[in-house]
Amino acid sequence: MENLLLNDEYFMKEALKEAKKALEKDEVPVGAIIVSSGRIIARAHNLTETLNDVTAHAEMQAITSAGNFLSGKYLNDCTLYVTLEPCIMCAGALNWSQLGTLVFGAYDDKKGYKKLPKNILHKKTKVKEGILEEECGNLLIYFFKKKRRSGINNNLNFEL
Repeated sequence: MENLLLNDEYFMKEALKEAKKALEKDEVPVGAIIVSSGRIIARAHNLTETLNDVTAHAEMQAITSAGNFLSGKYLNDCTLYVTLEPCIMCAGALNWSQLGTLVFGAYDDKKGYKKLPKNILHKKTKVKEGILEEECGNLLIYFFKKKRRSGINNNLNFEL
């Protein structure tokens, strides 16, 4: 374990673990982690159904957890890894937190922040896109296919 490279793929796999926790709770499977100085300081996944709260997205949960860990509201030296492109609400919160780097997996062509004509992230936030895009996207595809087929055929033969 000591020789393991702590790169974007490693940390996105950690975010995918969180997304799978959301899937187990019948939540939209989005997971997020926040890293500071090569160390994971926050882990989160969607909890909108569990908490009956439309703002309980993985990113929002991770921002709160990281802020508590750091005893501060700014995440300018942190990297957020999230399995799905943040929505406009989450991107706004990331702006306010002055996030240093955003790394996301799958693109959200319907509700992702990139649909806006202007970038709403903080001007200093660096962005890396499409890290483990296929793995992140497949988890979402599985979830929504299962939802659509609910009651008809829940055996989709999908490997997690």
